[in-house]
Amino acid sequence: MCLERFTARIVNNFKKAAPRFELGIKDLQSSALPLGHAADRDLIESLNNNPNSNASHSLLIICNGHGEDVIALEIIKRFLNKINIKTIEVMPLVGSGKLFDSIKSKNFSKVGYFNELPSGGFSNQSLKGFLLDLFAGFLVDTFKNFLILREKSKDNYKIIAVGDLLPLFFAWSSKCEFTFIGTPKSDHTWSNGPGWALSDFYHKCKGSEWDPWEMFLMRSSRCKGLIMRDEITSKNLNKKMINAKYFGNPMMDFVDKKNQKNSKFNMFNRLILIIGSRFPEALNNLDIFLNCLEDLKISNNLIILLPLSINANIFTIKSHLKNNGYLKENNVEFMVGEDSVWKNNDKYILLGKSTFNKWANMACVGLSNAGTATEQITGLGVPSISLPGAGPQFTKSFAKRQSRLLGGSVLVCNNKTTLLENLETLLSQKESREKQVKIGMKRMGKSGASKKIVDYINSTLLS
Repeated sequence: MCLERFTARIVNNFKKAAPRFELGIKDLQSSALPLGHAADRDLIESLNNNPNSNASHSLLIICNGHGEDVIALEIIKRFLNKINIKTIEVMPLVGSGKLFDSIKSKNFSKVGYFNELPSGGFSNQSLKGFLLDLFAGFLVDTFKNFLILREKSKDNYKIIAVGDLLPLFFAWSSKCEFTFIGTPKSDHTWSNGPGWALSDFYHKCKGSEWDPWEMFLMRSSRCKGLIMRDEITSKNLNKKMINAKYFGNPMMDFVDKKNQKNSKFNMFNRLILIIGSRFPEALNNLDIFLNCLEDLKISNNLIILLPLSINANIFTIKSHLKNNGYLKENNVEFMVGEDSVWKNNDKYILLGKSTFNKWANMACVGLSNAGTATEQITGLGVPSISLPGAGPQFTKSFAKRQSRLLGGSVLVCNNKTTLLENLETLLSQKESREKQVKIGMKRMGKSGASKKIVDYINSTLLS
């Protein structure tokens, strides 16, 4: 509340002198999406053909992370098909928002100041990360975005905030009516498992992973809807007289469930490497996994699927493959959409950009040091193993929290030996794979949540 009054006073004092920090980025050219979230071309091409004569609402979506951007993208595509939306803007608070460059509509634009943060958006996990982001201009850009947001109430904007505290605070501070989609927090992380960590006792005292100040913002009269990622979290908030809803997990709407393997592909053991979308951390994860696979002993040849995010430098990736003993195979094709094939003895690596959506369901097991993508393959029934590196995103504490969130569907290993033992077991025993992933599939839920969420927002926030 003090911060709100302070910023309001600054805005009022400099309103006449300060320029409007609004950047509308239209006519965006890139059609490629990051890790596994290829655009629905038919849907996007139809956006410009919808009538807008009855348009009545302007909508701003605020998001702060890769997974949050993915959810926001699906919401934007669905809302652009509705005739009562005049204009839609998105304000990505972390990164440059390249994911949204696929949308080409006169009714859509990105607004704000975009900056790739040195910490990858995880500055809250280390003092070093915070200081690097600070010197990179994070606070300045955040304040400029805040000034943009304060102007939206004049035009009667409606706001959808996707993420955690920062987008929630932005939405609350805007003086506009808003809906909050809380994606990163789940009460599974502290209500299941040993529960001996200090944070577990803290969450038990609160009765929710959401903090008291976040719950205060959720109770605002301008908050027209709260949507949580799972049922247990929404129920715990309801016990505190906070009307939270659960419609399923929208992250399961962006991956193909149909397994389109060919006969040649079926002959191999199949492994998917999920190294993350934050560089250079992703390169370190790649080296960790390739080093472990050098000593893997299996009876059949192995296909390693390596889907890359749109921001990956393909030449750097290929250099790392060469350094780990892999050579490019020009005469071998597996016909599953790969860009290139690499081989080291009996191991093949299939390289492809924006192929996660298609490849996620083709693997038997995943080696995964990532967030959203790990949860997605779990929901598809693919168990995974992680070996945390130096971070800043995928640390040991993050990995343990993720494992508890997914009911043990991700096995967190401390060293190379343990990883290889678990991997050889999962590749050779189908029953072990199915047992490991059973709880995780239930916690991730079924697809179809995005449509339900949009319908709910349309009937509450936009009614």
